[in-house]
Amino acid sequence: MVFAVSGGSLRSLERPLKPSSFDIQIAPELTLTYAEIYRRQPEVRTVVDFLARNIAQLSLHTFQRVGETDRKRLRDHPLAVLLGRPNANTTPYRFMRALVADRGIYDVAYWLKSSDPDTGKPALIRLPPRKVKPDGDDWLEPEKFVLKGDQGKAEFAAKDVVYFRGYNPVDPRVGLSPMESLRRILSESYEASRMREQVLRNGARVSGYIERPKDAGDWSPEARGRFKSGWRAQYTGHSATEGGGTPVLEDGMKFVPASQNAVDLQYVEARMLTREEVAAAYHIPPPMVGILDKATFSNIEQQHKMLYQDTLGPWLQEIQQEIILQLLPDFENTDGIYVEFNLAEKLRGSFEEQAASLSSSVGRPFMTADEARGRLNLPSLGGDAAALVTPLNVLTGGQASPRDSGSQNRAGGPRPSVKAAGRAMKSADVDPSEHVRAVENVLKRFYGRQRDVVLSRLGAKASGSWWDAARWDDELTADLFRVAVSTTGKIGKEQAAALGFSGSDYDEERTLAFLQAVAKSRATAINATTKQRLDDALDEDEPDPGQVFDEALSARTASGSTALVSALAGFAVMEAGKQLVGSKATKT
Repeated sequence: MVFAVSGGSLRSLERPLKPSSFDIQIAPELTLTYAEIYRRQPEVRTVVDFLARNIAQLSLHTFQRVGETDRKRLRDHPLAVLLGRPNANTTPYRFMRALVADRGIYDVAYWLKSSDPDTGKPALIRLPPRKVKPDGDDWLEPEKFVLKGDQGKAEFAAKDVVYFRGYNPVDPRVGLSPMESLRRILSESYEASRMREQVLRNGARVSGYIERPKDAGDWSPEARGRFKSGWRAQYTGHSATEGGGTPVLEDGMKFVPASQNAVDLQYVEARMLTREEVAAAYHIPPPMVGILDKATFSNIEQQHKMLYQDTLGPWLQEIQQEIILQLLPDFENTDGIYVEFNLAEKLRGSFEEQAASLSSSVGRPFMTADEARGRLNLPSLGGDAAALVTPLNVLTGGQASPRDSGSQNRAGGPRPSVKAAGRAMKSADVDPSEHVRAVENVLKRFYGRQRDVVLSRLGAKASGSWWDAARWDDELTADLFRVAVSTTGKIGKEQAAALGFSGSDYDEERTLAFLQAVAKSRATAINATTKQRLDDALDEDEPDPGQVFDEALSARTASGSTALVSALAGFAVMEAGKQLVGSKATKT
């Protein structure tokens, strides 16, 4: 395909239009600017503020695409830093709120690319749309922007301005404010508001006309003038204190009421209709801006989701793309970099809903004890509290997640009877002291070896090679696997005897794969905790990595041994019952 028509030839076809003013005639005697309409019309301000506040609340993140299914968030990239602090006097929230409000009111918005006078770093400054005019001989794109102030004007090249604009069928350089389409609605709202003021102002006065019968005789000009003057003085004063009173009529006259009030004119309904029309012009669901006459709990929840998908989605996409198009090229190293609003902030449910969904999705707990304590502002416990716990029933009980009760896994038919020599064991019946000492010895020997190697390498300042994760994980996995097989084997045989079977009936071979997985998971978690604490210790002003191993040999060894033996004992008791009683047995 050949693109034969050049952009230059198109630009020479037409002269640029003169930018239209930001004024609207609301009534024959009243012309308002867009800004004055926003200030005076509550319906317009409600809708515009709703858009601006809800979009400004979202965080704008910077990412780099590193593959088809992977990306990396960039926190230190110059674009991320600039969007996180547009200038020294403006927060990201206020900056984004102003952008969306300008687009909602004027359908255009401008950011001036500037620099911080103190640091020289890039900065962004909002330019008021009512003071900015696109200029140049190009009718398709502005060549420059002219900022007019009370004391002069300034010109900025188009490349120095990030400008956002909506669609305008006449002038592609600027947008077309929704105020223009709402002109008639806003005019009716203005007249209705003025009528309400008049009704309230004149409500204490008599409204109607006077009917004089035909047979009342001639009414001389003197009598007519006297009656008219007296009526005006008594009942139609120029203030609320001057009017009112009881009319006294002459010559058989009759007063005929002829007035309309706010109820007769359906004032409330008209105001609601105006807000609905304005909300529709900005594509906002009515319940989101306080129109709740047809709202229910279910449809409000659905419309809240639709708000960020259908209503705000196009706004967010436009802002993202304009930043990528006009702002990102000003920086280096931009391959695969893009910005994206964190929409999950508004769409995710309550913590309880998220916890239930995530737990079911991953089939196991997704927070460590230390992470849970952190949410409550409690100190870290360390040791196994920093590792994820996998309930045994999830791995061996056939349940879908730790939230399941187990009843859905119960097979049909009668439960098998068990004739045992004595009472079946529970994990609480196991004396852990012997097994805990065995695990403690394993961990102490491991920590000792690890301490000697790590501290010697740190002392030699072997940059980047002082920690060998694969080695430590493999060594500790092997150590823990041996002690796990020994512990579960002994407890399993004891459970078999308690159930009336021979100890040799307990099949250890069936447990080896699971115990290997447990050993690897615990080893990885233990080493990860050690590495993290070493990193923290090395970042201190007076590094003391040896203290990390002192703590590991004391507190972490004791707590880790007890936790591991408890888990192994529970597994062995359940596994023996499952093997010897039968696959149809259920836990009660």
